[in-house]
Amino acid sequence: MAIAKFPSVVIDCPDAAVLAAFYGELFGWEIEDKGDWFDIRPSDGSNCISFQQVEVYQAPKWPGQTIPQQMHLDMVVEDLDKGEEVALSLGATKADHQPGETFRVFLDPAGHPFCLCLS
Repeated sequence: MAIAKFPSVVIDCPDAAVLAAFYGELFGWEIEDKGDWFDIRPSDGSNCISFQQVEVYQAPKWPGQTIPQQMHLDMVVEDLDKGEEVALSLGATKADHQPGETFRVFLDPAGHPFCLCLS
């Protein structure tokens, strides 16, 4: 029997407002400002991603492990080209190393890798 639900993922970053705005736009979710902590949620409140501002932050170095990626999000899109266009317009950077053909790797404004995937 489960003793917990999965309410949220928390991502450390140097500027919680910037990262919440980036992912809020990418997902089309609402943003809640709590100072050094921001939440984004869909309008039905079914999911949550939180962003915690930290003073000493080191961006991961993907694909290497000198500073591990720490976490990454995989997001499903219908069209990789359109997804890439939107992600880049919101401030993402396309990673130089692209190890597959059914997904694309990007870095968010804080340097966390994330993937846009066809499935």
